[in-house]
Amino acid sequence: MSHFETEAIRTQTPRSLHQEHSVPLYLTSSFVFEDAEDMRASFSEEKQRNIYSRFTNPNTSEFVEKMCLLEGAEAGHAFATGMSAVFSTFAGLLNSGDHIVSCRSIFGSTHTLFTKYLPKWNITTSYFSIEASETIEHYIQPNTKILYAETPTNPSVALLDLEYLAAIASKHNLLLVIDNCFATPYLQQPIKFGADLVIHSATKLIDGQGRVLGGVTVGRADLIREIYLFSRNTGPALSPFNAWVLSKSLETLSVRVDKHCENTFKIASFLENHKAVKSVAYPFLASHPQYEIAIKQMKQGGSIVAFEITGGVEQGRKFLDAIKLCSLSANLGDTRTIITHPASTTHSKLSVEDRAEAGITDSLVRVSVGLENVEDIINDITQALEKI
Repeated sequence: MSHFETEAIRTQTPRSLHQEHSVPLYLTSSFVFEDAEDMRASFSEEKQRNIYSRFTNPNTSEFVEKMCLLEGAEAGHAFATGMSAVFSTFAGLLNSGDHIVSCRSIFGSTHTLFTKYLPKWNITTSYFSIEASETIEHYIQPNTKILYAETPTNPSVALLDLEYLAAIASKHNLLLVIDNCFATPYLQQPIKFGADLVIHSATKLIDGQGRVLGGVTVGRADLIREIYLFSRNTGPALSPFNAWVLSKSLETLSVRVDKHCENTFKIASFLENHKAVKSVAYPFLASHPQYEIAIKQMKQGGSIVAFEITGGVEQGRKFLDAIKLCSLSANLGDTRTIITHPASTTHSKLSVEDRAEAGITDSLVRVSVGLENVEDIINDITQALEKI
């Protein structure tokens, strides 16, 4: 096996008769057949080939192949968005009456899926907190099928021990599903620690420039088969163009993430010593409560830092309003530094109690650190902090 960077660059769809060096776009809705027998054999899956771009496409297949190699997975399937990957993974694997055990610190839309939509099909969820992860087994029921977590979490940048989760899942015959969006396969490969499936919002660092939407789930081939069949029939397909962009973006993932991490560590260290900052969360700061877990399972700390501003929500608003260089947006993983107030944006649909239990205070600010000169980012944050 080649190194990570080589796999990300050299894994390509076979060249056409034109012998192109860069993979072309396959902007087609469907594919033609040689004859009636070829068509029959293809639909019966006696032949593995492209039929319809809602099922597979050369561009989506290349992207998925790369993600499988980088995550160490047997198989995968790509989706239109990260949330379509999350929903399709659960919908494809669960039946009415099944139960999920999940970490409470998860993305707001995933929480809404668990609490508003899956219950329509009699699929329920129990939450455990990161601070009390030793209680996970208390929430497991006879009908529990999946143990789910994000690590690092969104937006509080807390961590869970993947080996510990895998041991619990194995003991109780559960599927361990991990959202690896914040880390990317470059910084962390949950399958190596025992995860059955790994989900990504490719919209974030995998794209890296805030251009396209996409999602992907990779892992055990038998599980991916069920997810694929669900998706093939329900239609949350990744477009060939977006797949092409994402596959090309993977070629630079390692160099981009290295620089993101370098910048973020410097900014986290700066914030930790600022008088207007109450607390800072970044996995590779020694002050992080799960620092030992971070250095065990992550290569570097990632591109997200969360911090609390002294003074509460009004001070937080003043801080955001004073920002000049950085962007105010709900996205993350961009070349441009993005600052978000989760309580009023990405997690605003959660109740005050749910936000508190997920570690999201009114004064919490999430920074997705970009690739600008780090001094310029720090100067912008500094001037904004001085105005509160």
